[in-house]
Amino acid sequence: MRQRIFAAGAMLMALLCHALPAQALGQKKLAWFDQPPIDAVAMAHNGQAARLYVDAADYAGVLRAAGDLQGDIARVSAAKPVLSKDGKPAGADVIIIGTIGKSALIDQLVAAGKLDVSAIKGKWEGWQVQTLRKPLPGVERALVITGSDKRGTIFGIYEMSEQIGVSPWNWWADVPAAKHANVYASAAAAVSDAPVVQYRGIFLNDEAPALTGWVQQRYGGFNHQFYEKVFELILRMRGNYLWPAMWGEAFYDDDKLNGKTADEYGVVIGTSHHEPMMRAHDEWRRYGEGKPWDYNRSGDKLREFWTQGLRASQGQEKLITLGMRGDGDEPMSEGANVSLLERIVGDQRSIIAKEVNPDVTKVPQVWALYKEVQEYYEKGMRVPDDVTLLWCDDNWGNIRRLPTAEERKRAGGAGIYYHFDYVGGPRSYKWINVTPLPKVWEQMHLAWQYQANKLWIVNVGDLKPMEVPIEFFLTYAWNPEAWPAERLPDYLKLWAAREFGPEHADDIADIVAKYAKYNGRRKPEQLEPTTYSLVNYNEAARIVDEYKSIAARAEKISAALPANKRDAFFQLVLYPVKAAAVVNELYVTAGQNQLYGLQGRASTNDLAARARALFTEDAELVRQYHEDISGGKWNHMMSQTHLGYTYWNQPPRNVMPPVTEMQVPKAADMGVAVEGSEQVWPGPGGDALALPALDVFEKQARFIDIFNRGQQAFDYTVSASEPWITLDKPSGKVARQQRVLVNVRWAEVPDGVRTATLTIAGAGGKTTIKVPLRKPAGAAALKGFIETGGVVVMEAEHYTHAVAVDQRAWQLIPDHGRTLSGMTALPVDAPADDKPRMRLEYEVQLFSAGKVEVQTTLAPTQKFQPGAGLRYAISFDDEAPQVINVHADGSEKAWERTVSDGATVLISHHNIDKPGPHTLKFWVVDSGLVVQKLVVNTGGQQPSYLGPPESPRQ
Repeated sequence: MRQRIFAAGAMLMALLCHALPAQALGQKKLAWFDQPPIDAVAMAHNGQAARLYVDAADYAGVLRAAGDLQGDIARVSAAKPVLSKDGKPAGADVIIIGTIGKSALIDQLVAAGKLDVSAIKGKWEGWQVQTLRKPLPGVERALVITGSDKRGTIFGIYEMSEQIGVSPWNWWADVPAAKHANVYASAAAAVSDAPVVQYRGIFLNDEAPALTGWVQQRYGGFNHQFYEKVFELILRMRGNYLWPAMWGEAFYDDDKLNGKTADEYGVVIGTSHHEPMMRAHDEWRRYGEGKPWDYNRSGDKLREFWTQGLRASQGQEKLITLGMRGDGDEPMSEGANVSLLERIVGDQRSIIAKEVNPDVTKVPQVWALYKEVQEYYEKGMRVPDDVTLLWCDDNWGNIRRLPTAEERKRAGGAGIYYHFDYVGGPRSYKWINVTPLPKVWEQMHLAWQYQANKLWIVNVGDLKPMEVPIEFFLTYAWNPEAWPAERLPDYLKLWAAREFGPEHADDIADIVAKYAKYNGRRKPEQLEPTTYSLVNYNEAARIVDEYKSIAARAEKISAALPANKRDAFFQLVLYPVKAAAVVNELYVTAGQNQLYGLQGRASTNDLAARARALFTEDAELVRQYHEDISGGKWNHMMSQTHLGYTYWNQPPRNVMPPVTEMQVPKAADMGVAVEGSEQVWPGPGGDALALPALDVFEKQARFIDIFNRGQQAFDYTVSASEPWITLDKPSGKVARQQRVLVNVRWAEVPDGVRTATLTIAGAGGKTTIKVPLRKPAGAAALKGFIETGGVVVMEAEHYTHAVAVDQRAWQLIPDHGRTLSGMTALPVDAPADDKPRMRLEYEVQLFSAGKVEVQTTLAPTQKFQPGAGLRYAISFDDEAPQVINVHADGSEKAWERTVSDGATVLISHHNIDKPGPHTLKFWVVDSGLVVQKLVVNTGGQQPSYLGPPESPRQ
């Protein structure tokens, strides 16, 4: 299955997949509601449903899932089928379900040559769907769903459920199924599939207060009634693995039916990276008799403790975690060493041999190389070859390590522990989805290509806010090859059409993609009033407008949807969009309030009031989620605090950012501010105010703010020194403030003119503002990206030329990055090129010579292979490329900066010999990096979070 997808082939696949149905994400169409193919099986027709047949001797999980299909057919049609667990199939249309070797009906069809299962026989979790004509006496048509094993059959069942319109989130997000008079199935040729990643699952973690409060109210605890809902969800998304909730919970101890229920459903249970031998951490508090969690001092008790863990899960499918961390998921004491940990693992395997299987190599085991445990591995610690090495991300979605070529030979293989939620530094993030799908794709694509495909597990926190990335993670794990980067936009369109219908699917997909992208730029928990620049590049206002735009679109769609879809839409789209928009506007408003207070604006108090209103709106959105949606079904689920962080951990209550209020004098008092400056007139530096240059290449208006420092309104006038300066509001009345846009009729501006002035008068005061202009001679003939404002800015995908070598290719990852997208070199596991040849070229036009710096923005990729670090190179024209090590600064401070920013920004210095056209080149040295943006700073770059917007290009 491991195949490299290059740009041309992937583009063809993307075009072909536009025709795929929305009912099942990316799968071949199996269900019809009208005009079915000839010999299609009528699952439901004119109020009658085809009978379902399943062998009573089949797996309990298969029988249960068959019951789900029975209910799902009734949900989408006017008829509920009969489910028969014995007897001989008969009727014009029947549905036969069974597992190879466990179903007499399936085995009979295979033996008779009616059913060919060679495509799935012997495969892990293989499923097959086929419609057969006259397969058995008395049967005209049969839909046959079969699996190579228990879960294979279950996945085939749920494939049909999804195809007929039942979302995996039908219960967990209240997604309704569309009603149809008739439901048909057709697969004249067998349709089959099997997963690439063997174990695919989720980790319920950091679950207090949201999930814990909800579970306690609804179920009284984390018992099997709760977990039944989780198990079904996992299986409907073709997952098979769970790390259960563990903040004060104990899966096997809290409810003795938890493990038995998981096994019956077909979900493999594991325990987290710091909970070895099937024991929850809280069980040591319960049964450790007060002894320290220390192998040197409590070895006998720990071995007994672990033995009981295996006995509690006896006979149930599991994946056993080995090793040991310190108490409470902390590093072990400084005295811990490699030899001690190796002894611990050896003792644990002895217990496994005694309690589970004398041939311990036949028992699935995993060793999580989390945080400092990876350092032990790098220092030489090893576990037996049959144990899966679970490599981890950095808790912020960036994989720390992937297997080397030698490590890929290990029998136990490798896996990935990933995060959509985290409690820890530099700041916890637990509230809503902040992980864009393109980032997940890029990192897990690395994992797939480096053959870390034994196990993928993702920390999903409370589960509920992470619906979209959870399903993508599990879908991609099933078959990464089916989802090349070009298909990422298609994925969300298919998802939106399945959940809400095709009418608004494109819009919904765009909104969901954008809110995750925007949240990924800076997680809400990390926002400060000055995160985004309040004065440069209109950055803060632009951020607020972007959020407001998608929130308004979501509101409009919500109002247009049928009433029965609005609760699901609120959970999956409207709440995360509006809540994120409110929080971002709240912080920007608080920042503007503080700035306006320093400038003495009377509107300072208005912004304080606006901040309070936004803080109240945030609380009201939570109230709606808890009380109004689905009849209060999800009370507590959005109770995670997210405002007022002061250090890494969450605040006990949401706290509004501080605001300033001022006593405003009665008399009118004019002040003037200009775009790009905190200084105002009157005030220090106010007599030398100047707008950012108006530039013929940008053709962009600038603004001045005429504001009141008093209560009484006043009249103002603005006049320009030149007739070709335009003003949208040259005169008027100011109560609080008035923004005036300044622009130019460029055709009337003589070449070489460099400045004009504005005179502003009002409330008895007058001041003059400089208006720099730039219109060089021959401007129309210039090519490439044009320097404006002392910078040249290029989004990586807007290259002039892309040069690839040695069967390699450039891959655009759409929407991957803080601003536009990312470019990476395929294959991602290609060897380093110490004499780089593969490159992206950008034509630029510079207006000065001398020293410049180039800022390169990359995804915050970690050093996922042993060595000094991953490298790229930068050059201008024919100069020798400067090789830059992305990981040269290995400090914790550097890591905190990159993960907080969601980007790595590095600087190189160059000397430009003369003004004019030049070519900037980004060179590939090591594979696996993603370049997103390039900025040439010739001396004019101003401070901002995202950097200057892209330059004009001719």
